[in-house]
Parts: sequence; C-alpha cells; structure tokens
Amino acid sequence: MTKKLSKELATTVELATTDPETGAGPRSIREANVEALLDAAERLLVREGAAGISTRQLAKEAGQNHGLVHYYFGSVDELLLQALERFTNRVLDRQRAMYGSDAPFIEKWRTAMAFIEEDLASGYPKIWAELQALAWNKPELRERLQGVHDRWRTVLRDALAEAIEEYDLHDSPFSAESLAALVSQFNEGLLLERLLGFDRGHEALLSSIDAWLSSLENHKP
Repeated sequence: MTKKLSKELATTVELATTDPETGAGPRSIREANVEALLDAAERLLVREGAAGISTRQLAKEAGQNHGLVHYYFGSVDELLLQALERFTNRVLDRQRAMYGSDAPFIEKWRTAMAFIEEDLASGYPKIWAELQALAWNKPELRERLQGVHDRWRTVLRDALAEAIEEYDLHDSPFSAESLAALVSQFNEGLLLERLLGFDRGHEALLSSIDAWLSSLENHKP
C-alpha cells in the first residue's frame, strides 16, 4: 500500500463538506469517495460499457486513488453492481411517486411511456443492459440482477393490480402478475431496440395500447 493511500485510509471519517445535490452536510470522507466512484462508474458504463472497465479507469474518472476501488467495494464488479442498484433506487422512487398519485391509470401509463425518453437520455437502460450482459458470463452476479428485475416487477404488478380494479377487469384471463411480466418484457425489448437505434413499430404499438386504454377509460364503471 502506498504512503499516499495509507494516509488517505487512515484519515478520520468526518469531512467538513456539503453535498452539492442535497445541500446536506457534513459528509464523511468515505461517503464522498464512495459517491465519486459510483458517479464515475455510471459515466463509464454509459460512455464505454462494462467490458474492460478497470480499477485505474474508475479511479481516474472519479479523481481518486485506484486503491480506493477495492478498499470500498472489494472489486470492480461490486462497484458496477452498486452503481446500477443506486440508479435503480432513483428511478423506482420516481415510478412509485407517479403510480401513487390520484391520476387515472391511463395518465399514469402515458407518463410512464414519456419516461422512456428521459431514461434513455440518462443512460439507465444502457447501464442495466451492460450489467445483464456481464452477468450472462458471471453467474455470481445474477442474483443481484434478478433483484433489480424483481423490484421493477413488484412496482408494475402493484400498479396493474390497481388498473384491474379501476377498469373492472376481473374477468380478464390476465392477472396483475402476468400483466406485469408482459409489460416488463415489452418495455425491456423496446428499450433494447432503441439502444440499437431501431424503433420500427414502436409508435404504432404505443398508439394501439393508448387507444385500448382510452376505450377502457370511456367505459369504466
């Protein structure tokens, strides 16, 4: 361990600094360093992809000593997973707030579809896809990726259960769970194609779904 790193790791945890996003403070050196590394991982995943991201790349991007990657996270893979999980927390907080509003389901659906452009611009679908591809060849990562899928599926299931009640679709062959699986697959496929720059049929599909929901809205009990 270098003298510089030894000094940095031995520093007391309190740092008189203010969080630039929340205005809260003070933060510890650990919190500031961890956040810088997670931010760097997000940027690298969006810009370059997961393949070949190294400890030194992450440290350079974060402006940190490269030894801190393993000190705080244990491995590059763990840092990338935590970056995805942190990003997922932000996006799911947004989704829960939207689905928890008093708006009719059709308006919630339209808002969710509008989020597609926001999410693509932020890089979230690419980060998720990059980590899924990484897990295909690293079974030890799959449980964490399954956890991300499961959290999304739960949010969708709960929202669609309310839609079933709102539109009195109890006689439908689709349960909230099966609809959540269907919508998840539709959404993931759409995003993967958009990442490739391919969108044939997307507008037509979204218009058809919107028209169907409009008909349900016009005839709801």
